[in-house]
Amino acid sequence: MTPTINMIILSSLATGTIITMSSFHWLMAWIGLEINTLAIIPILSTPHHPRSTEAAMKYFLTQAAASSMILFSSMTNAWYLGTWDITQLAYTPSTIMLTAALSMKLGLAPLHYWLPEVLQGSTLSTAFIIVTWQKLAPMSLIYLTINNLNTETLLTLGLLSTIIGGWSGLNQTQTRKIMAYSSIAHLGWMASISSIMTNIMIMNLAIYLIMTTALFFSLILSKSKTIQDTATTWTTSPILVMMMMLSLLSLGGLPPLTGFAPKWLITEELIVQNLAPMATVMALSALLSLFFYLRLTYTTTLTLSPNTTQAKFKWRLKQTMPTPITTASTTVTVLLLPLMPLILS
Repeated sequence: MTPTINMIILSSLATGTIITMSSFHWLMAWIGLEINTLAIIPILSTPHHPRSTEAAMKYFLTQAAASSMILFSSMTNAWYLGTWDITQLAYTPSTIMLTAALSMKLGLAPLHYWLPEVLQGSTLSTAFIIVTWQKLAPMSLIYLTINNLNTETLLTLGLLSTIIGGWSGLNQTQTRKIMAYSSIAHLGWMASISSIMTNIMIMNLAIYLIMTTALFFSLILSKSKTIQDTATTWTTSPILVMMMMLSLLSLGGLPPLTGFAPKWLITEELIVQNLAPMATVMALSALLSLFFYLRLTYTTTLTLSPNTTQAKFKWRLKQTMPTPITTASTTVTVLLLPLMPLILS
């Protein structure tokens, strides 16, 4: 792909998301989603490999179905109420369809089956775009319509996503699939708090984006596509290994790191709302996610020489150094927890 075409596609990708996030008319929001979907299809199918073509087709069909459901829900709401305003969604069948469509776009359980397969068929860079930038437009629609969406449905979707995201990631060996189930689990935490306190949802989304950016840039620099690849990352860059370890532990939600803040605040708010059983189940499912993060951490940092490994050593004459964006995002991923009271105030 030439730089000009690449620039046009990335500009279209950004434009579609910005149109959706800034619109109050359902047709404009739908147009932004369609521009966004059509822009990422060439990026998905660029490697010209059967798996990437399959991933692009799965992504296109899923997103097209979800966009059609969004358009149909807005049409039925306009037919019933006579308005196309996003914030005036009050017809019950429309809210049900919209919740299902946004769940499909985000990859919330039980409509999550496309996400691991699409990520596995794409490159690490494309997977990074799907689990970060592509979540902004659907989350903005949830934020705009949150007063009219059903709270019990969102809580159920959030609980299912945290359980399935943690449970299904246990037996994965591919880093892209692990990050897919990690994304499902984190979005489950956001869905569960979205109808109760939206500012915590926005904060959780921002921290998730920063943590995922830090880890994906580390994986891209070290070219680690499997758990076995991470075992010999230290041969190319010991500094990158330490940064990857801290990013993984923060994604798992260990207390000294930034990733603990969203889980702490969401659990506290659920208990205040008399949802202690749900908070307990979500906290226990977070332990499942923490297990496969710790497994990645172990293979990355604790399988050093002279321990034997089945992976092929990746000796390089020149060490791979972290990029500035990797360093900055990892710093925020590790050190933001003490600033949480100041940010929330």
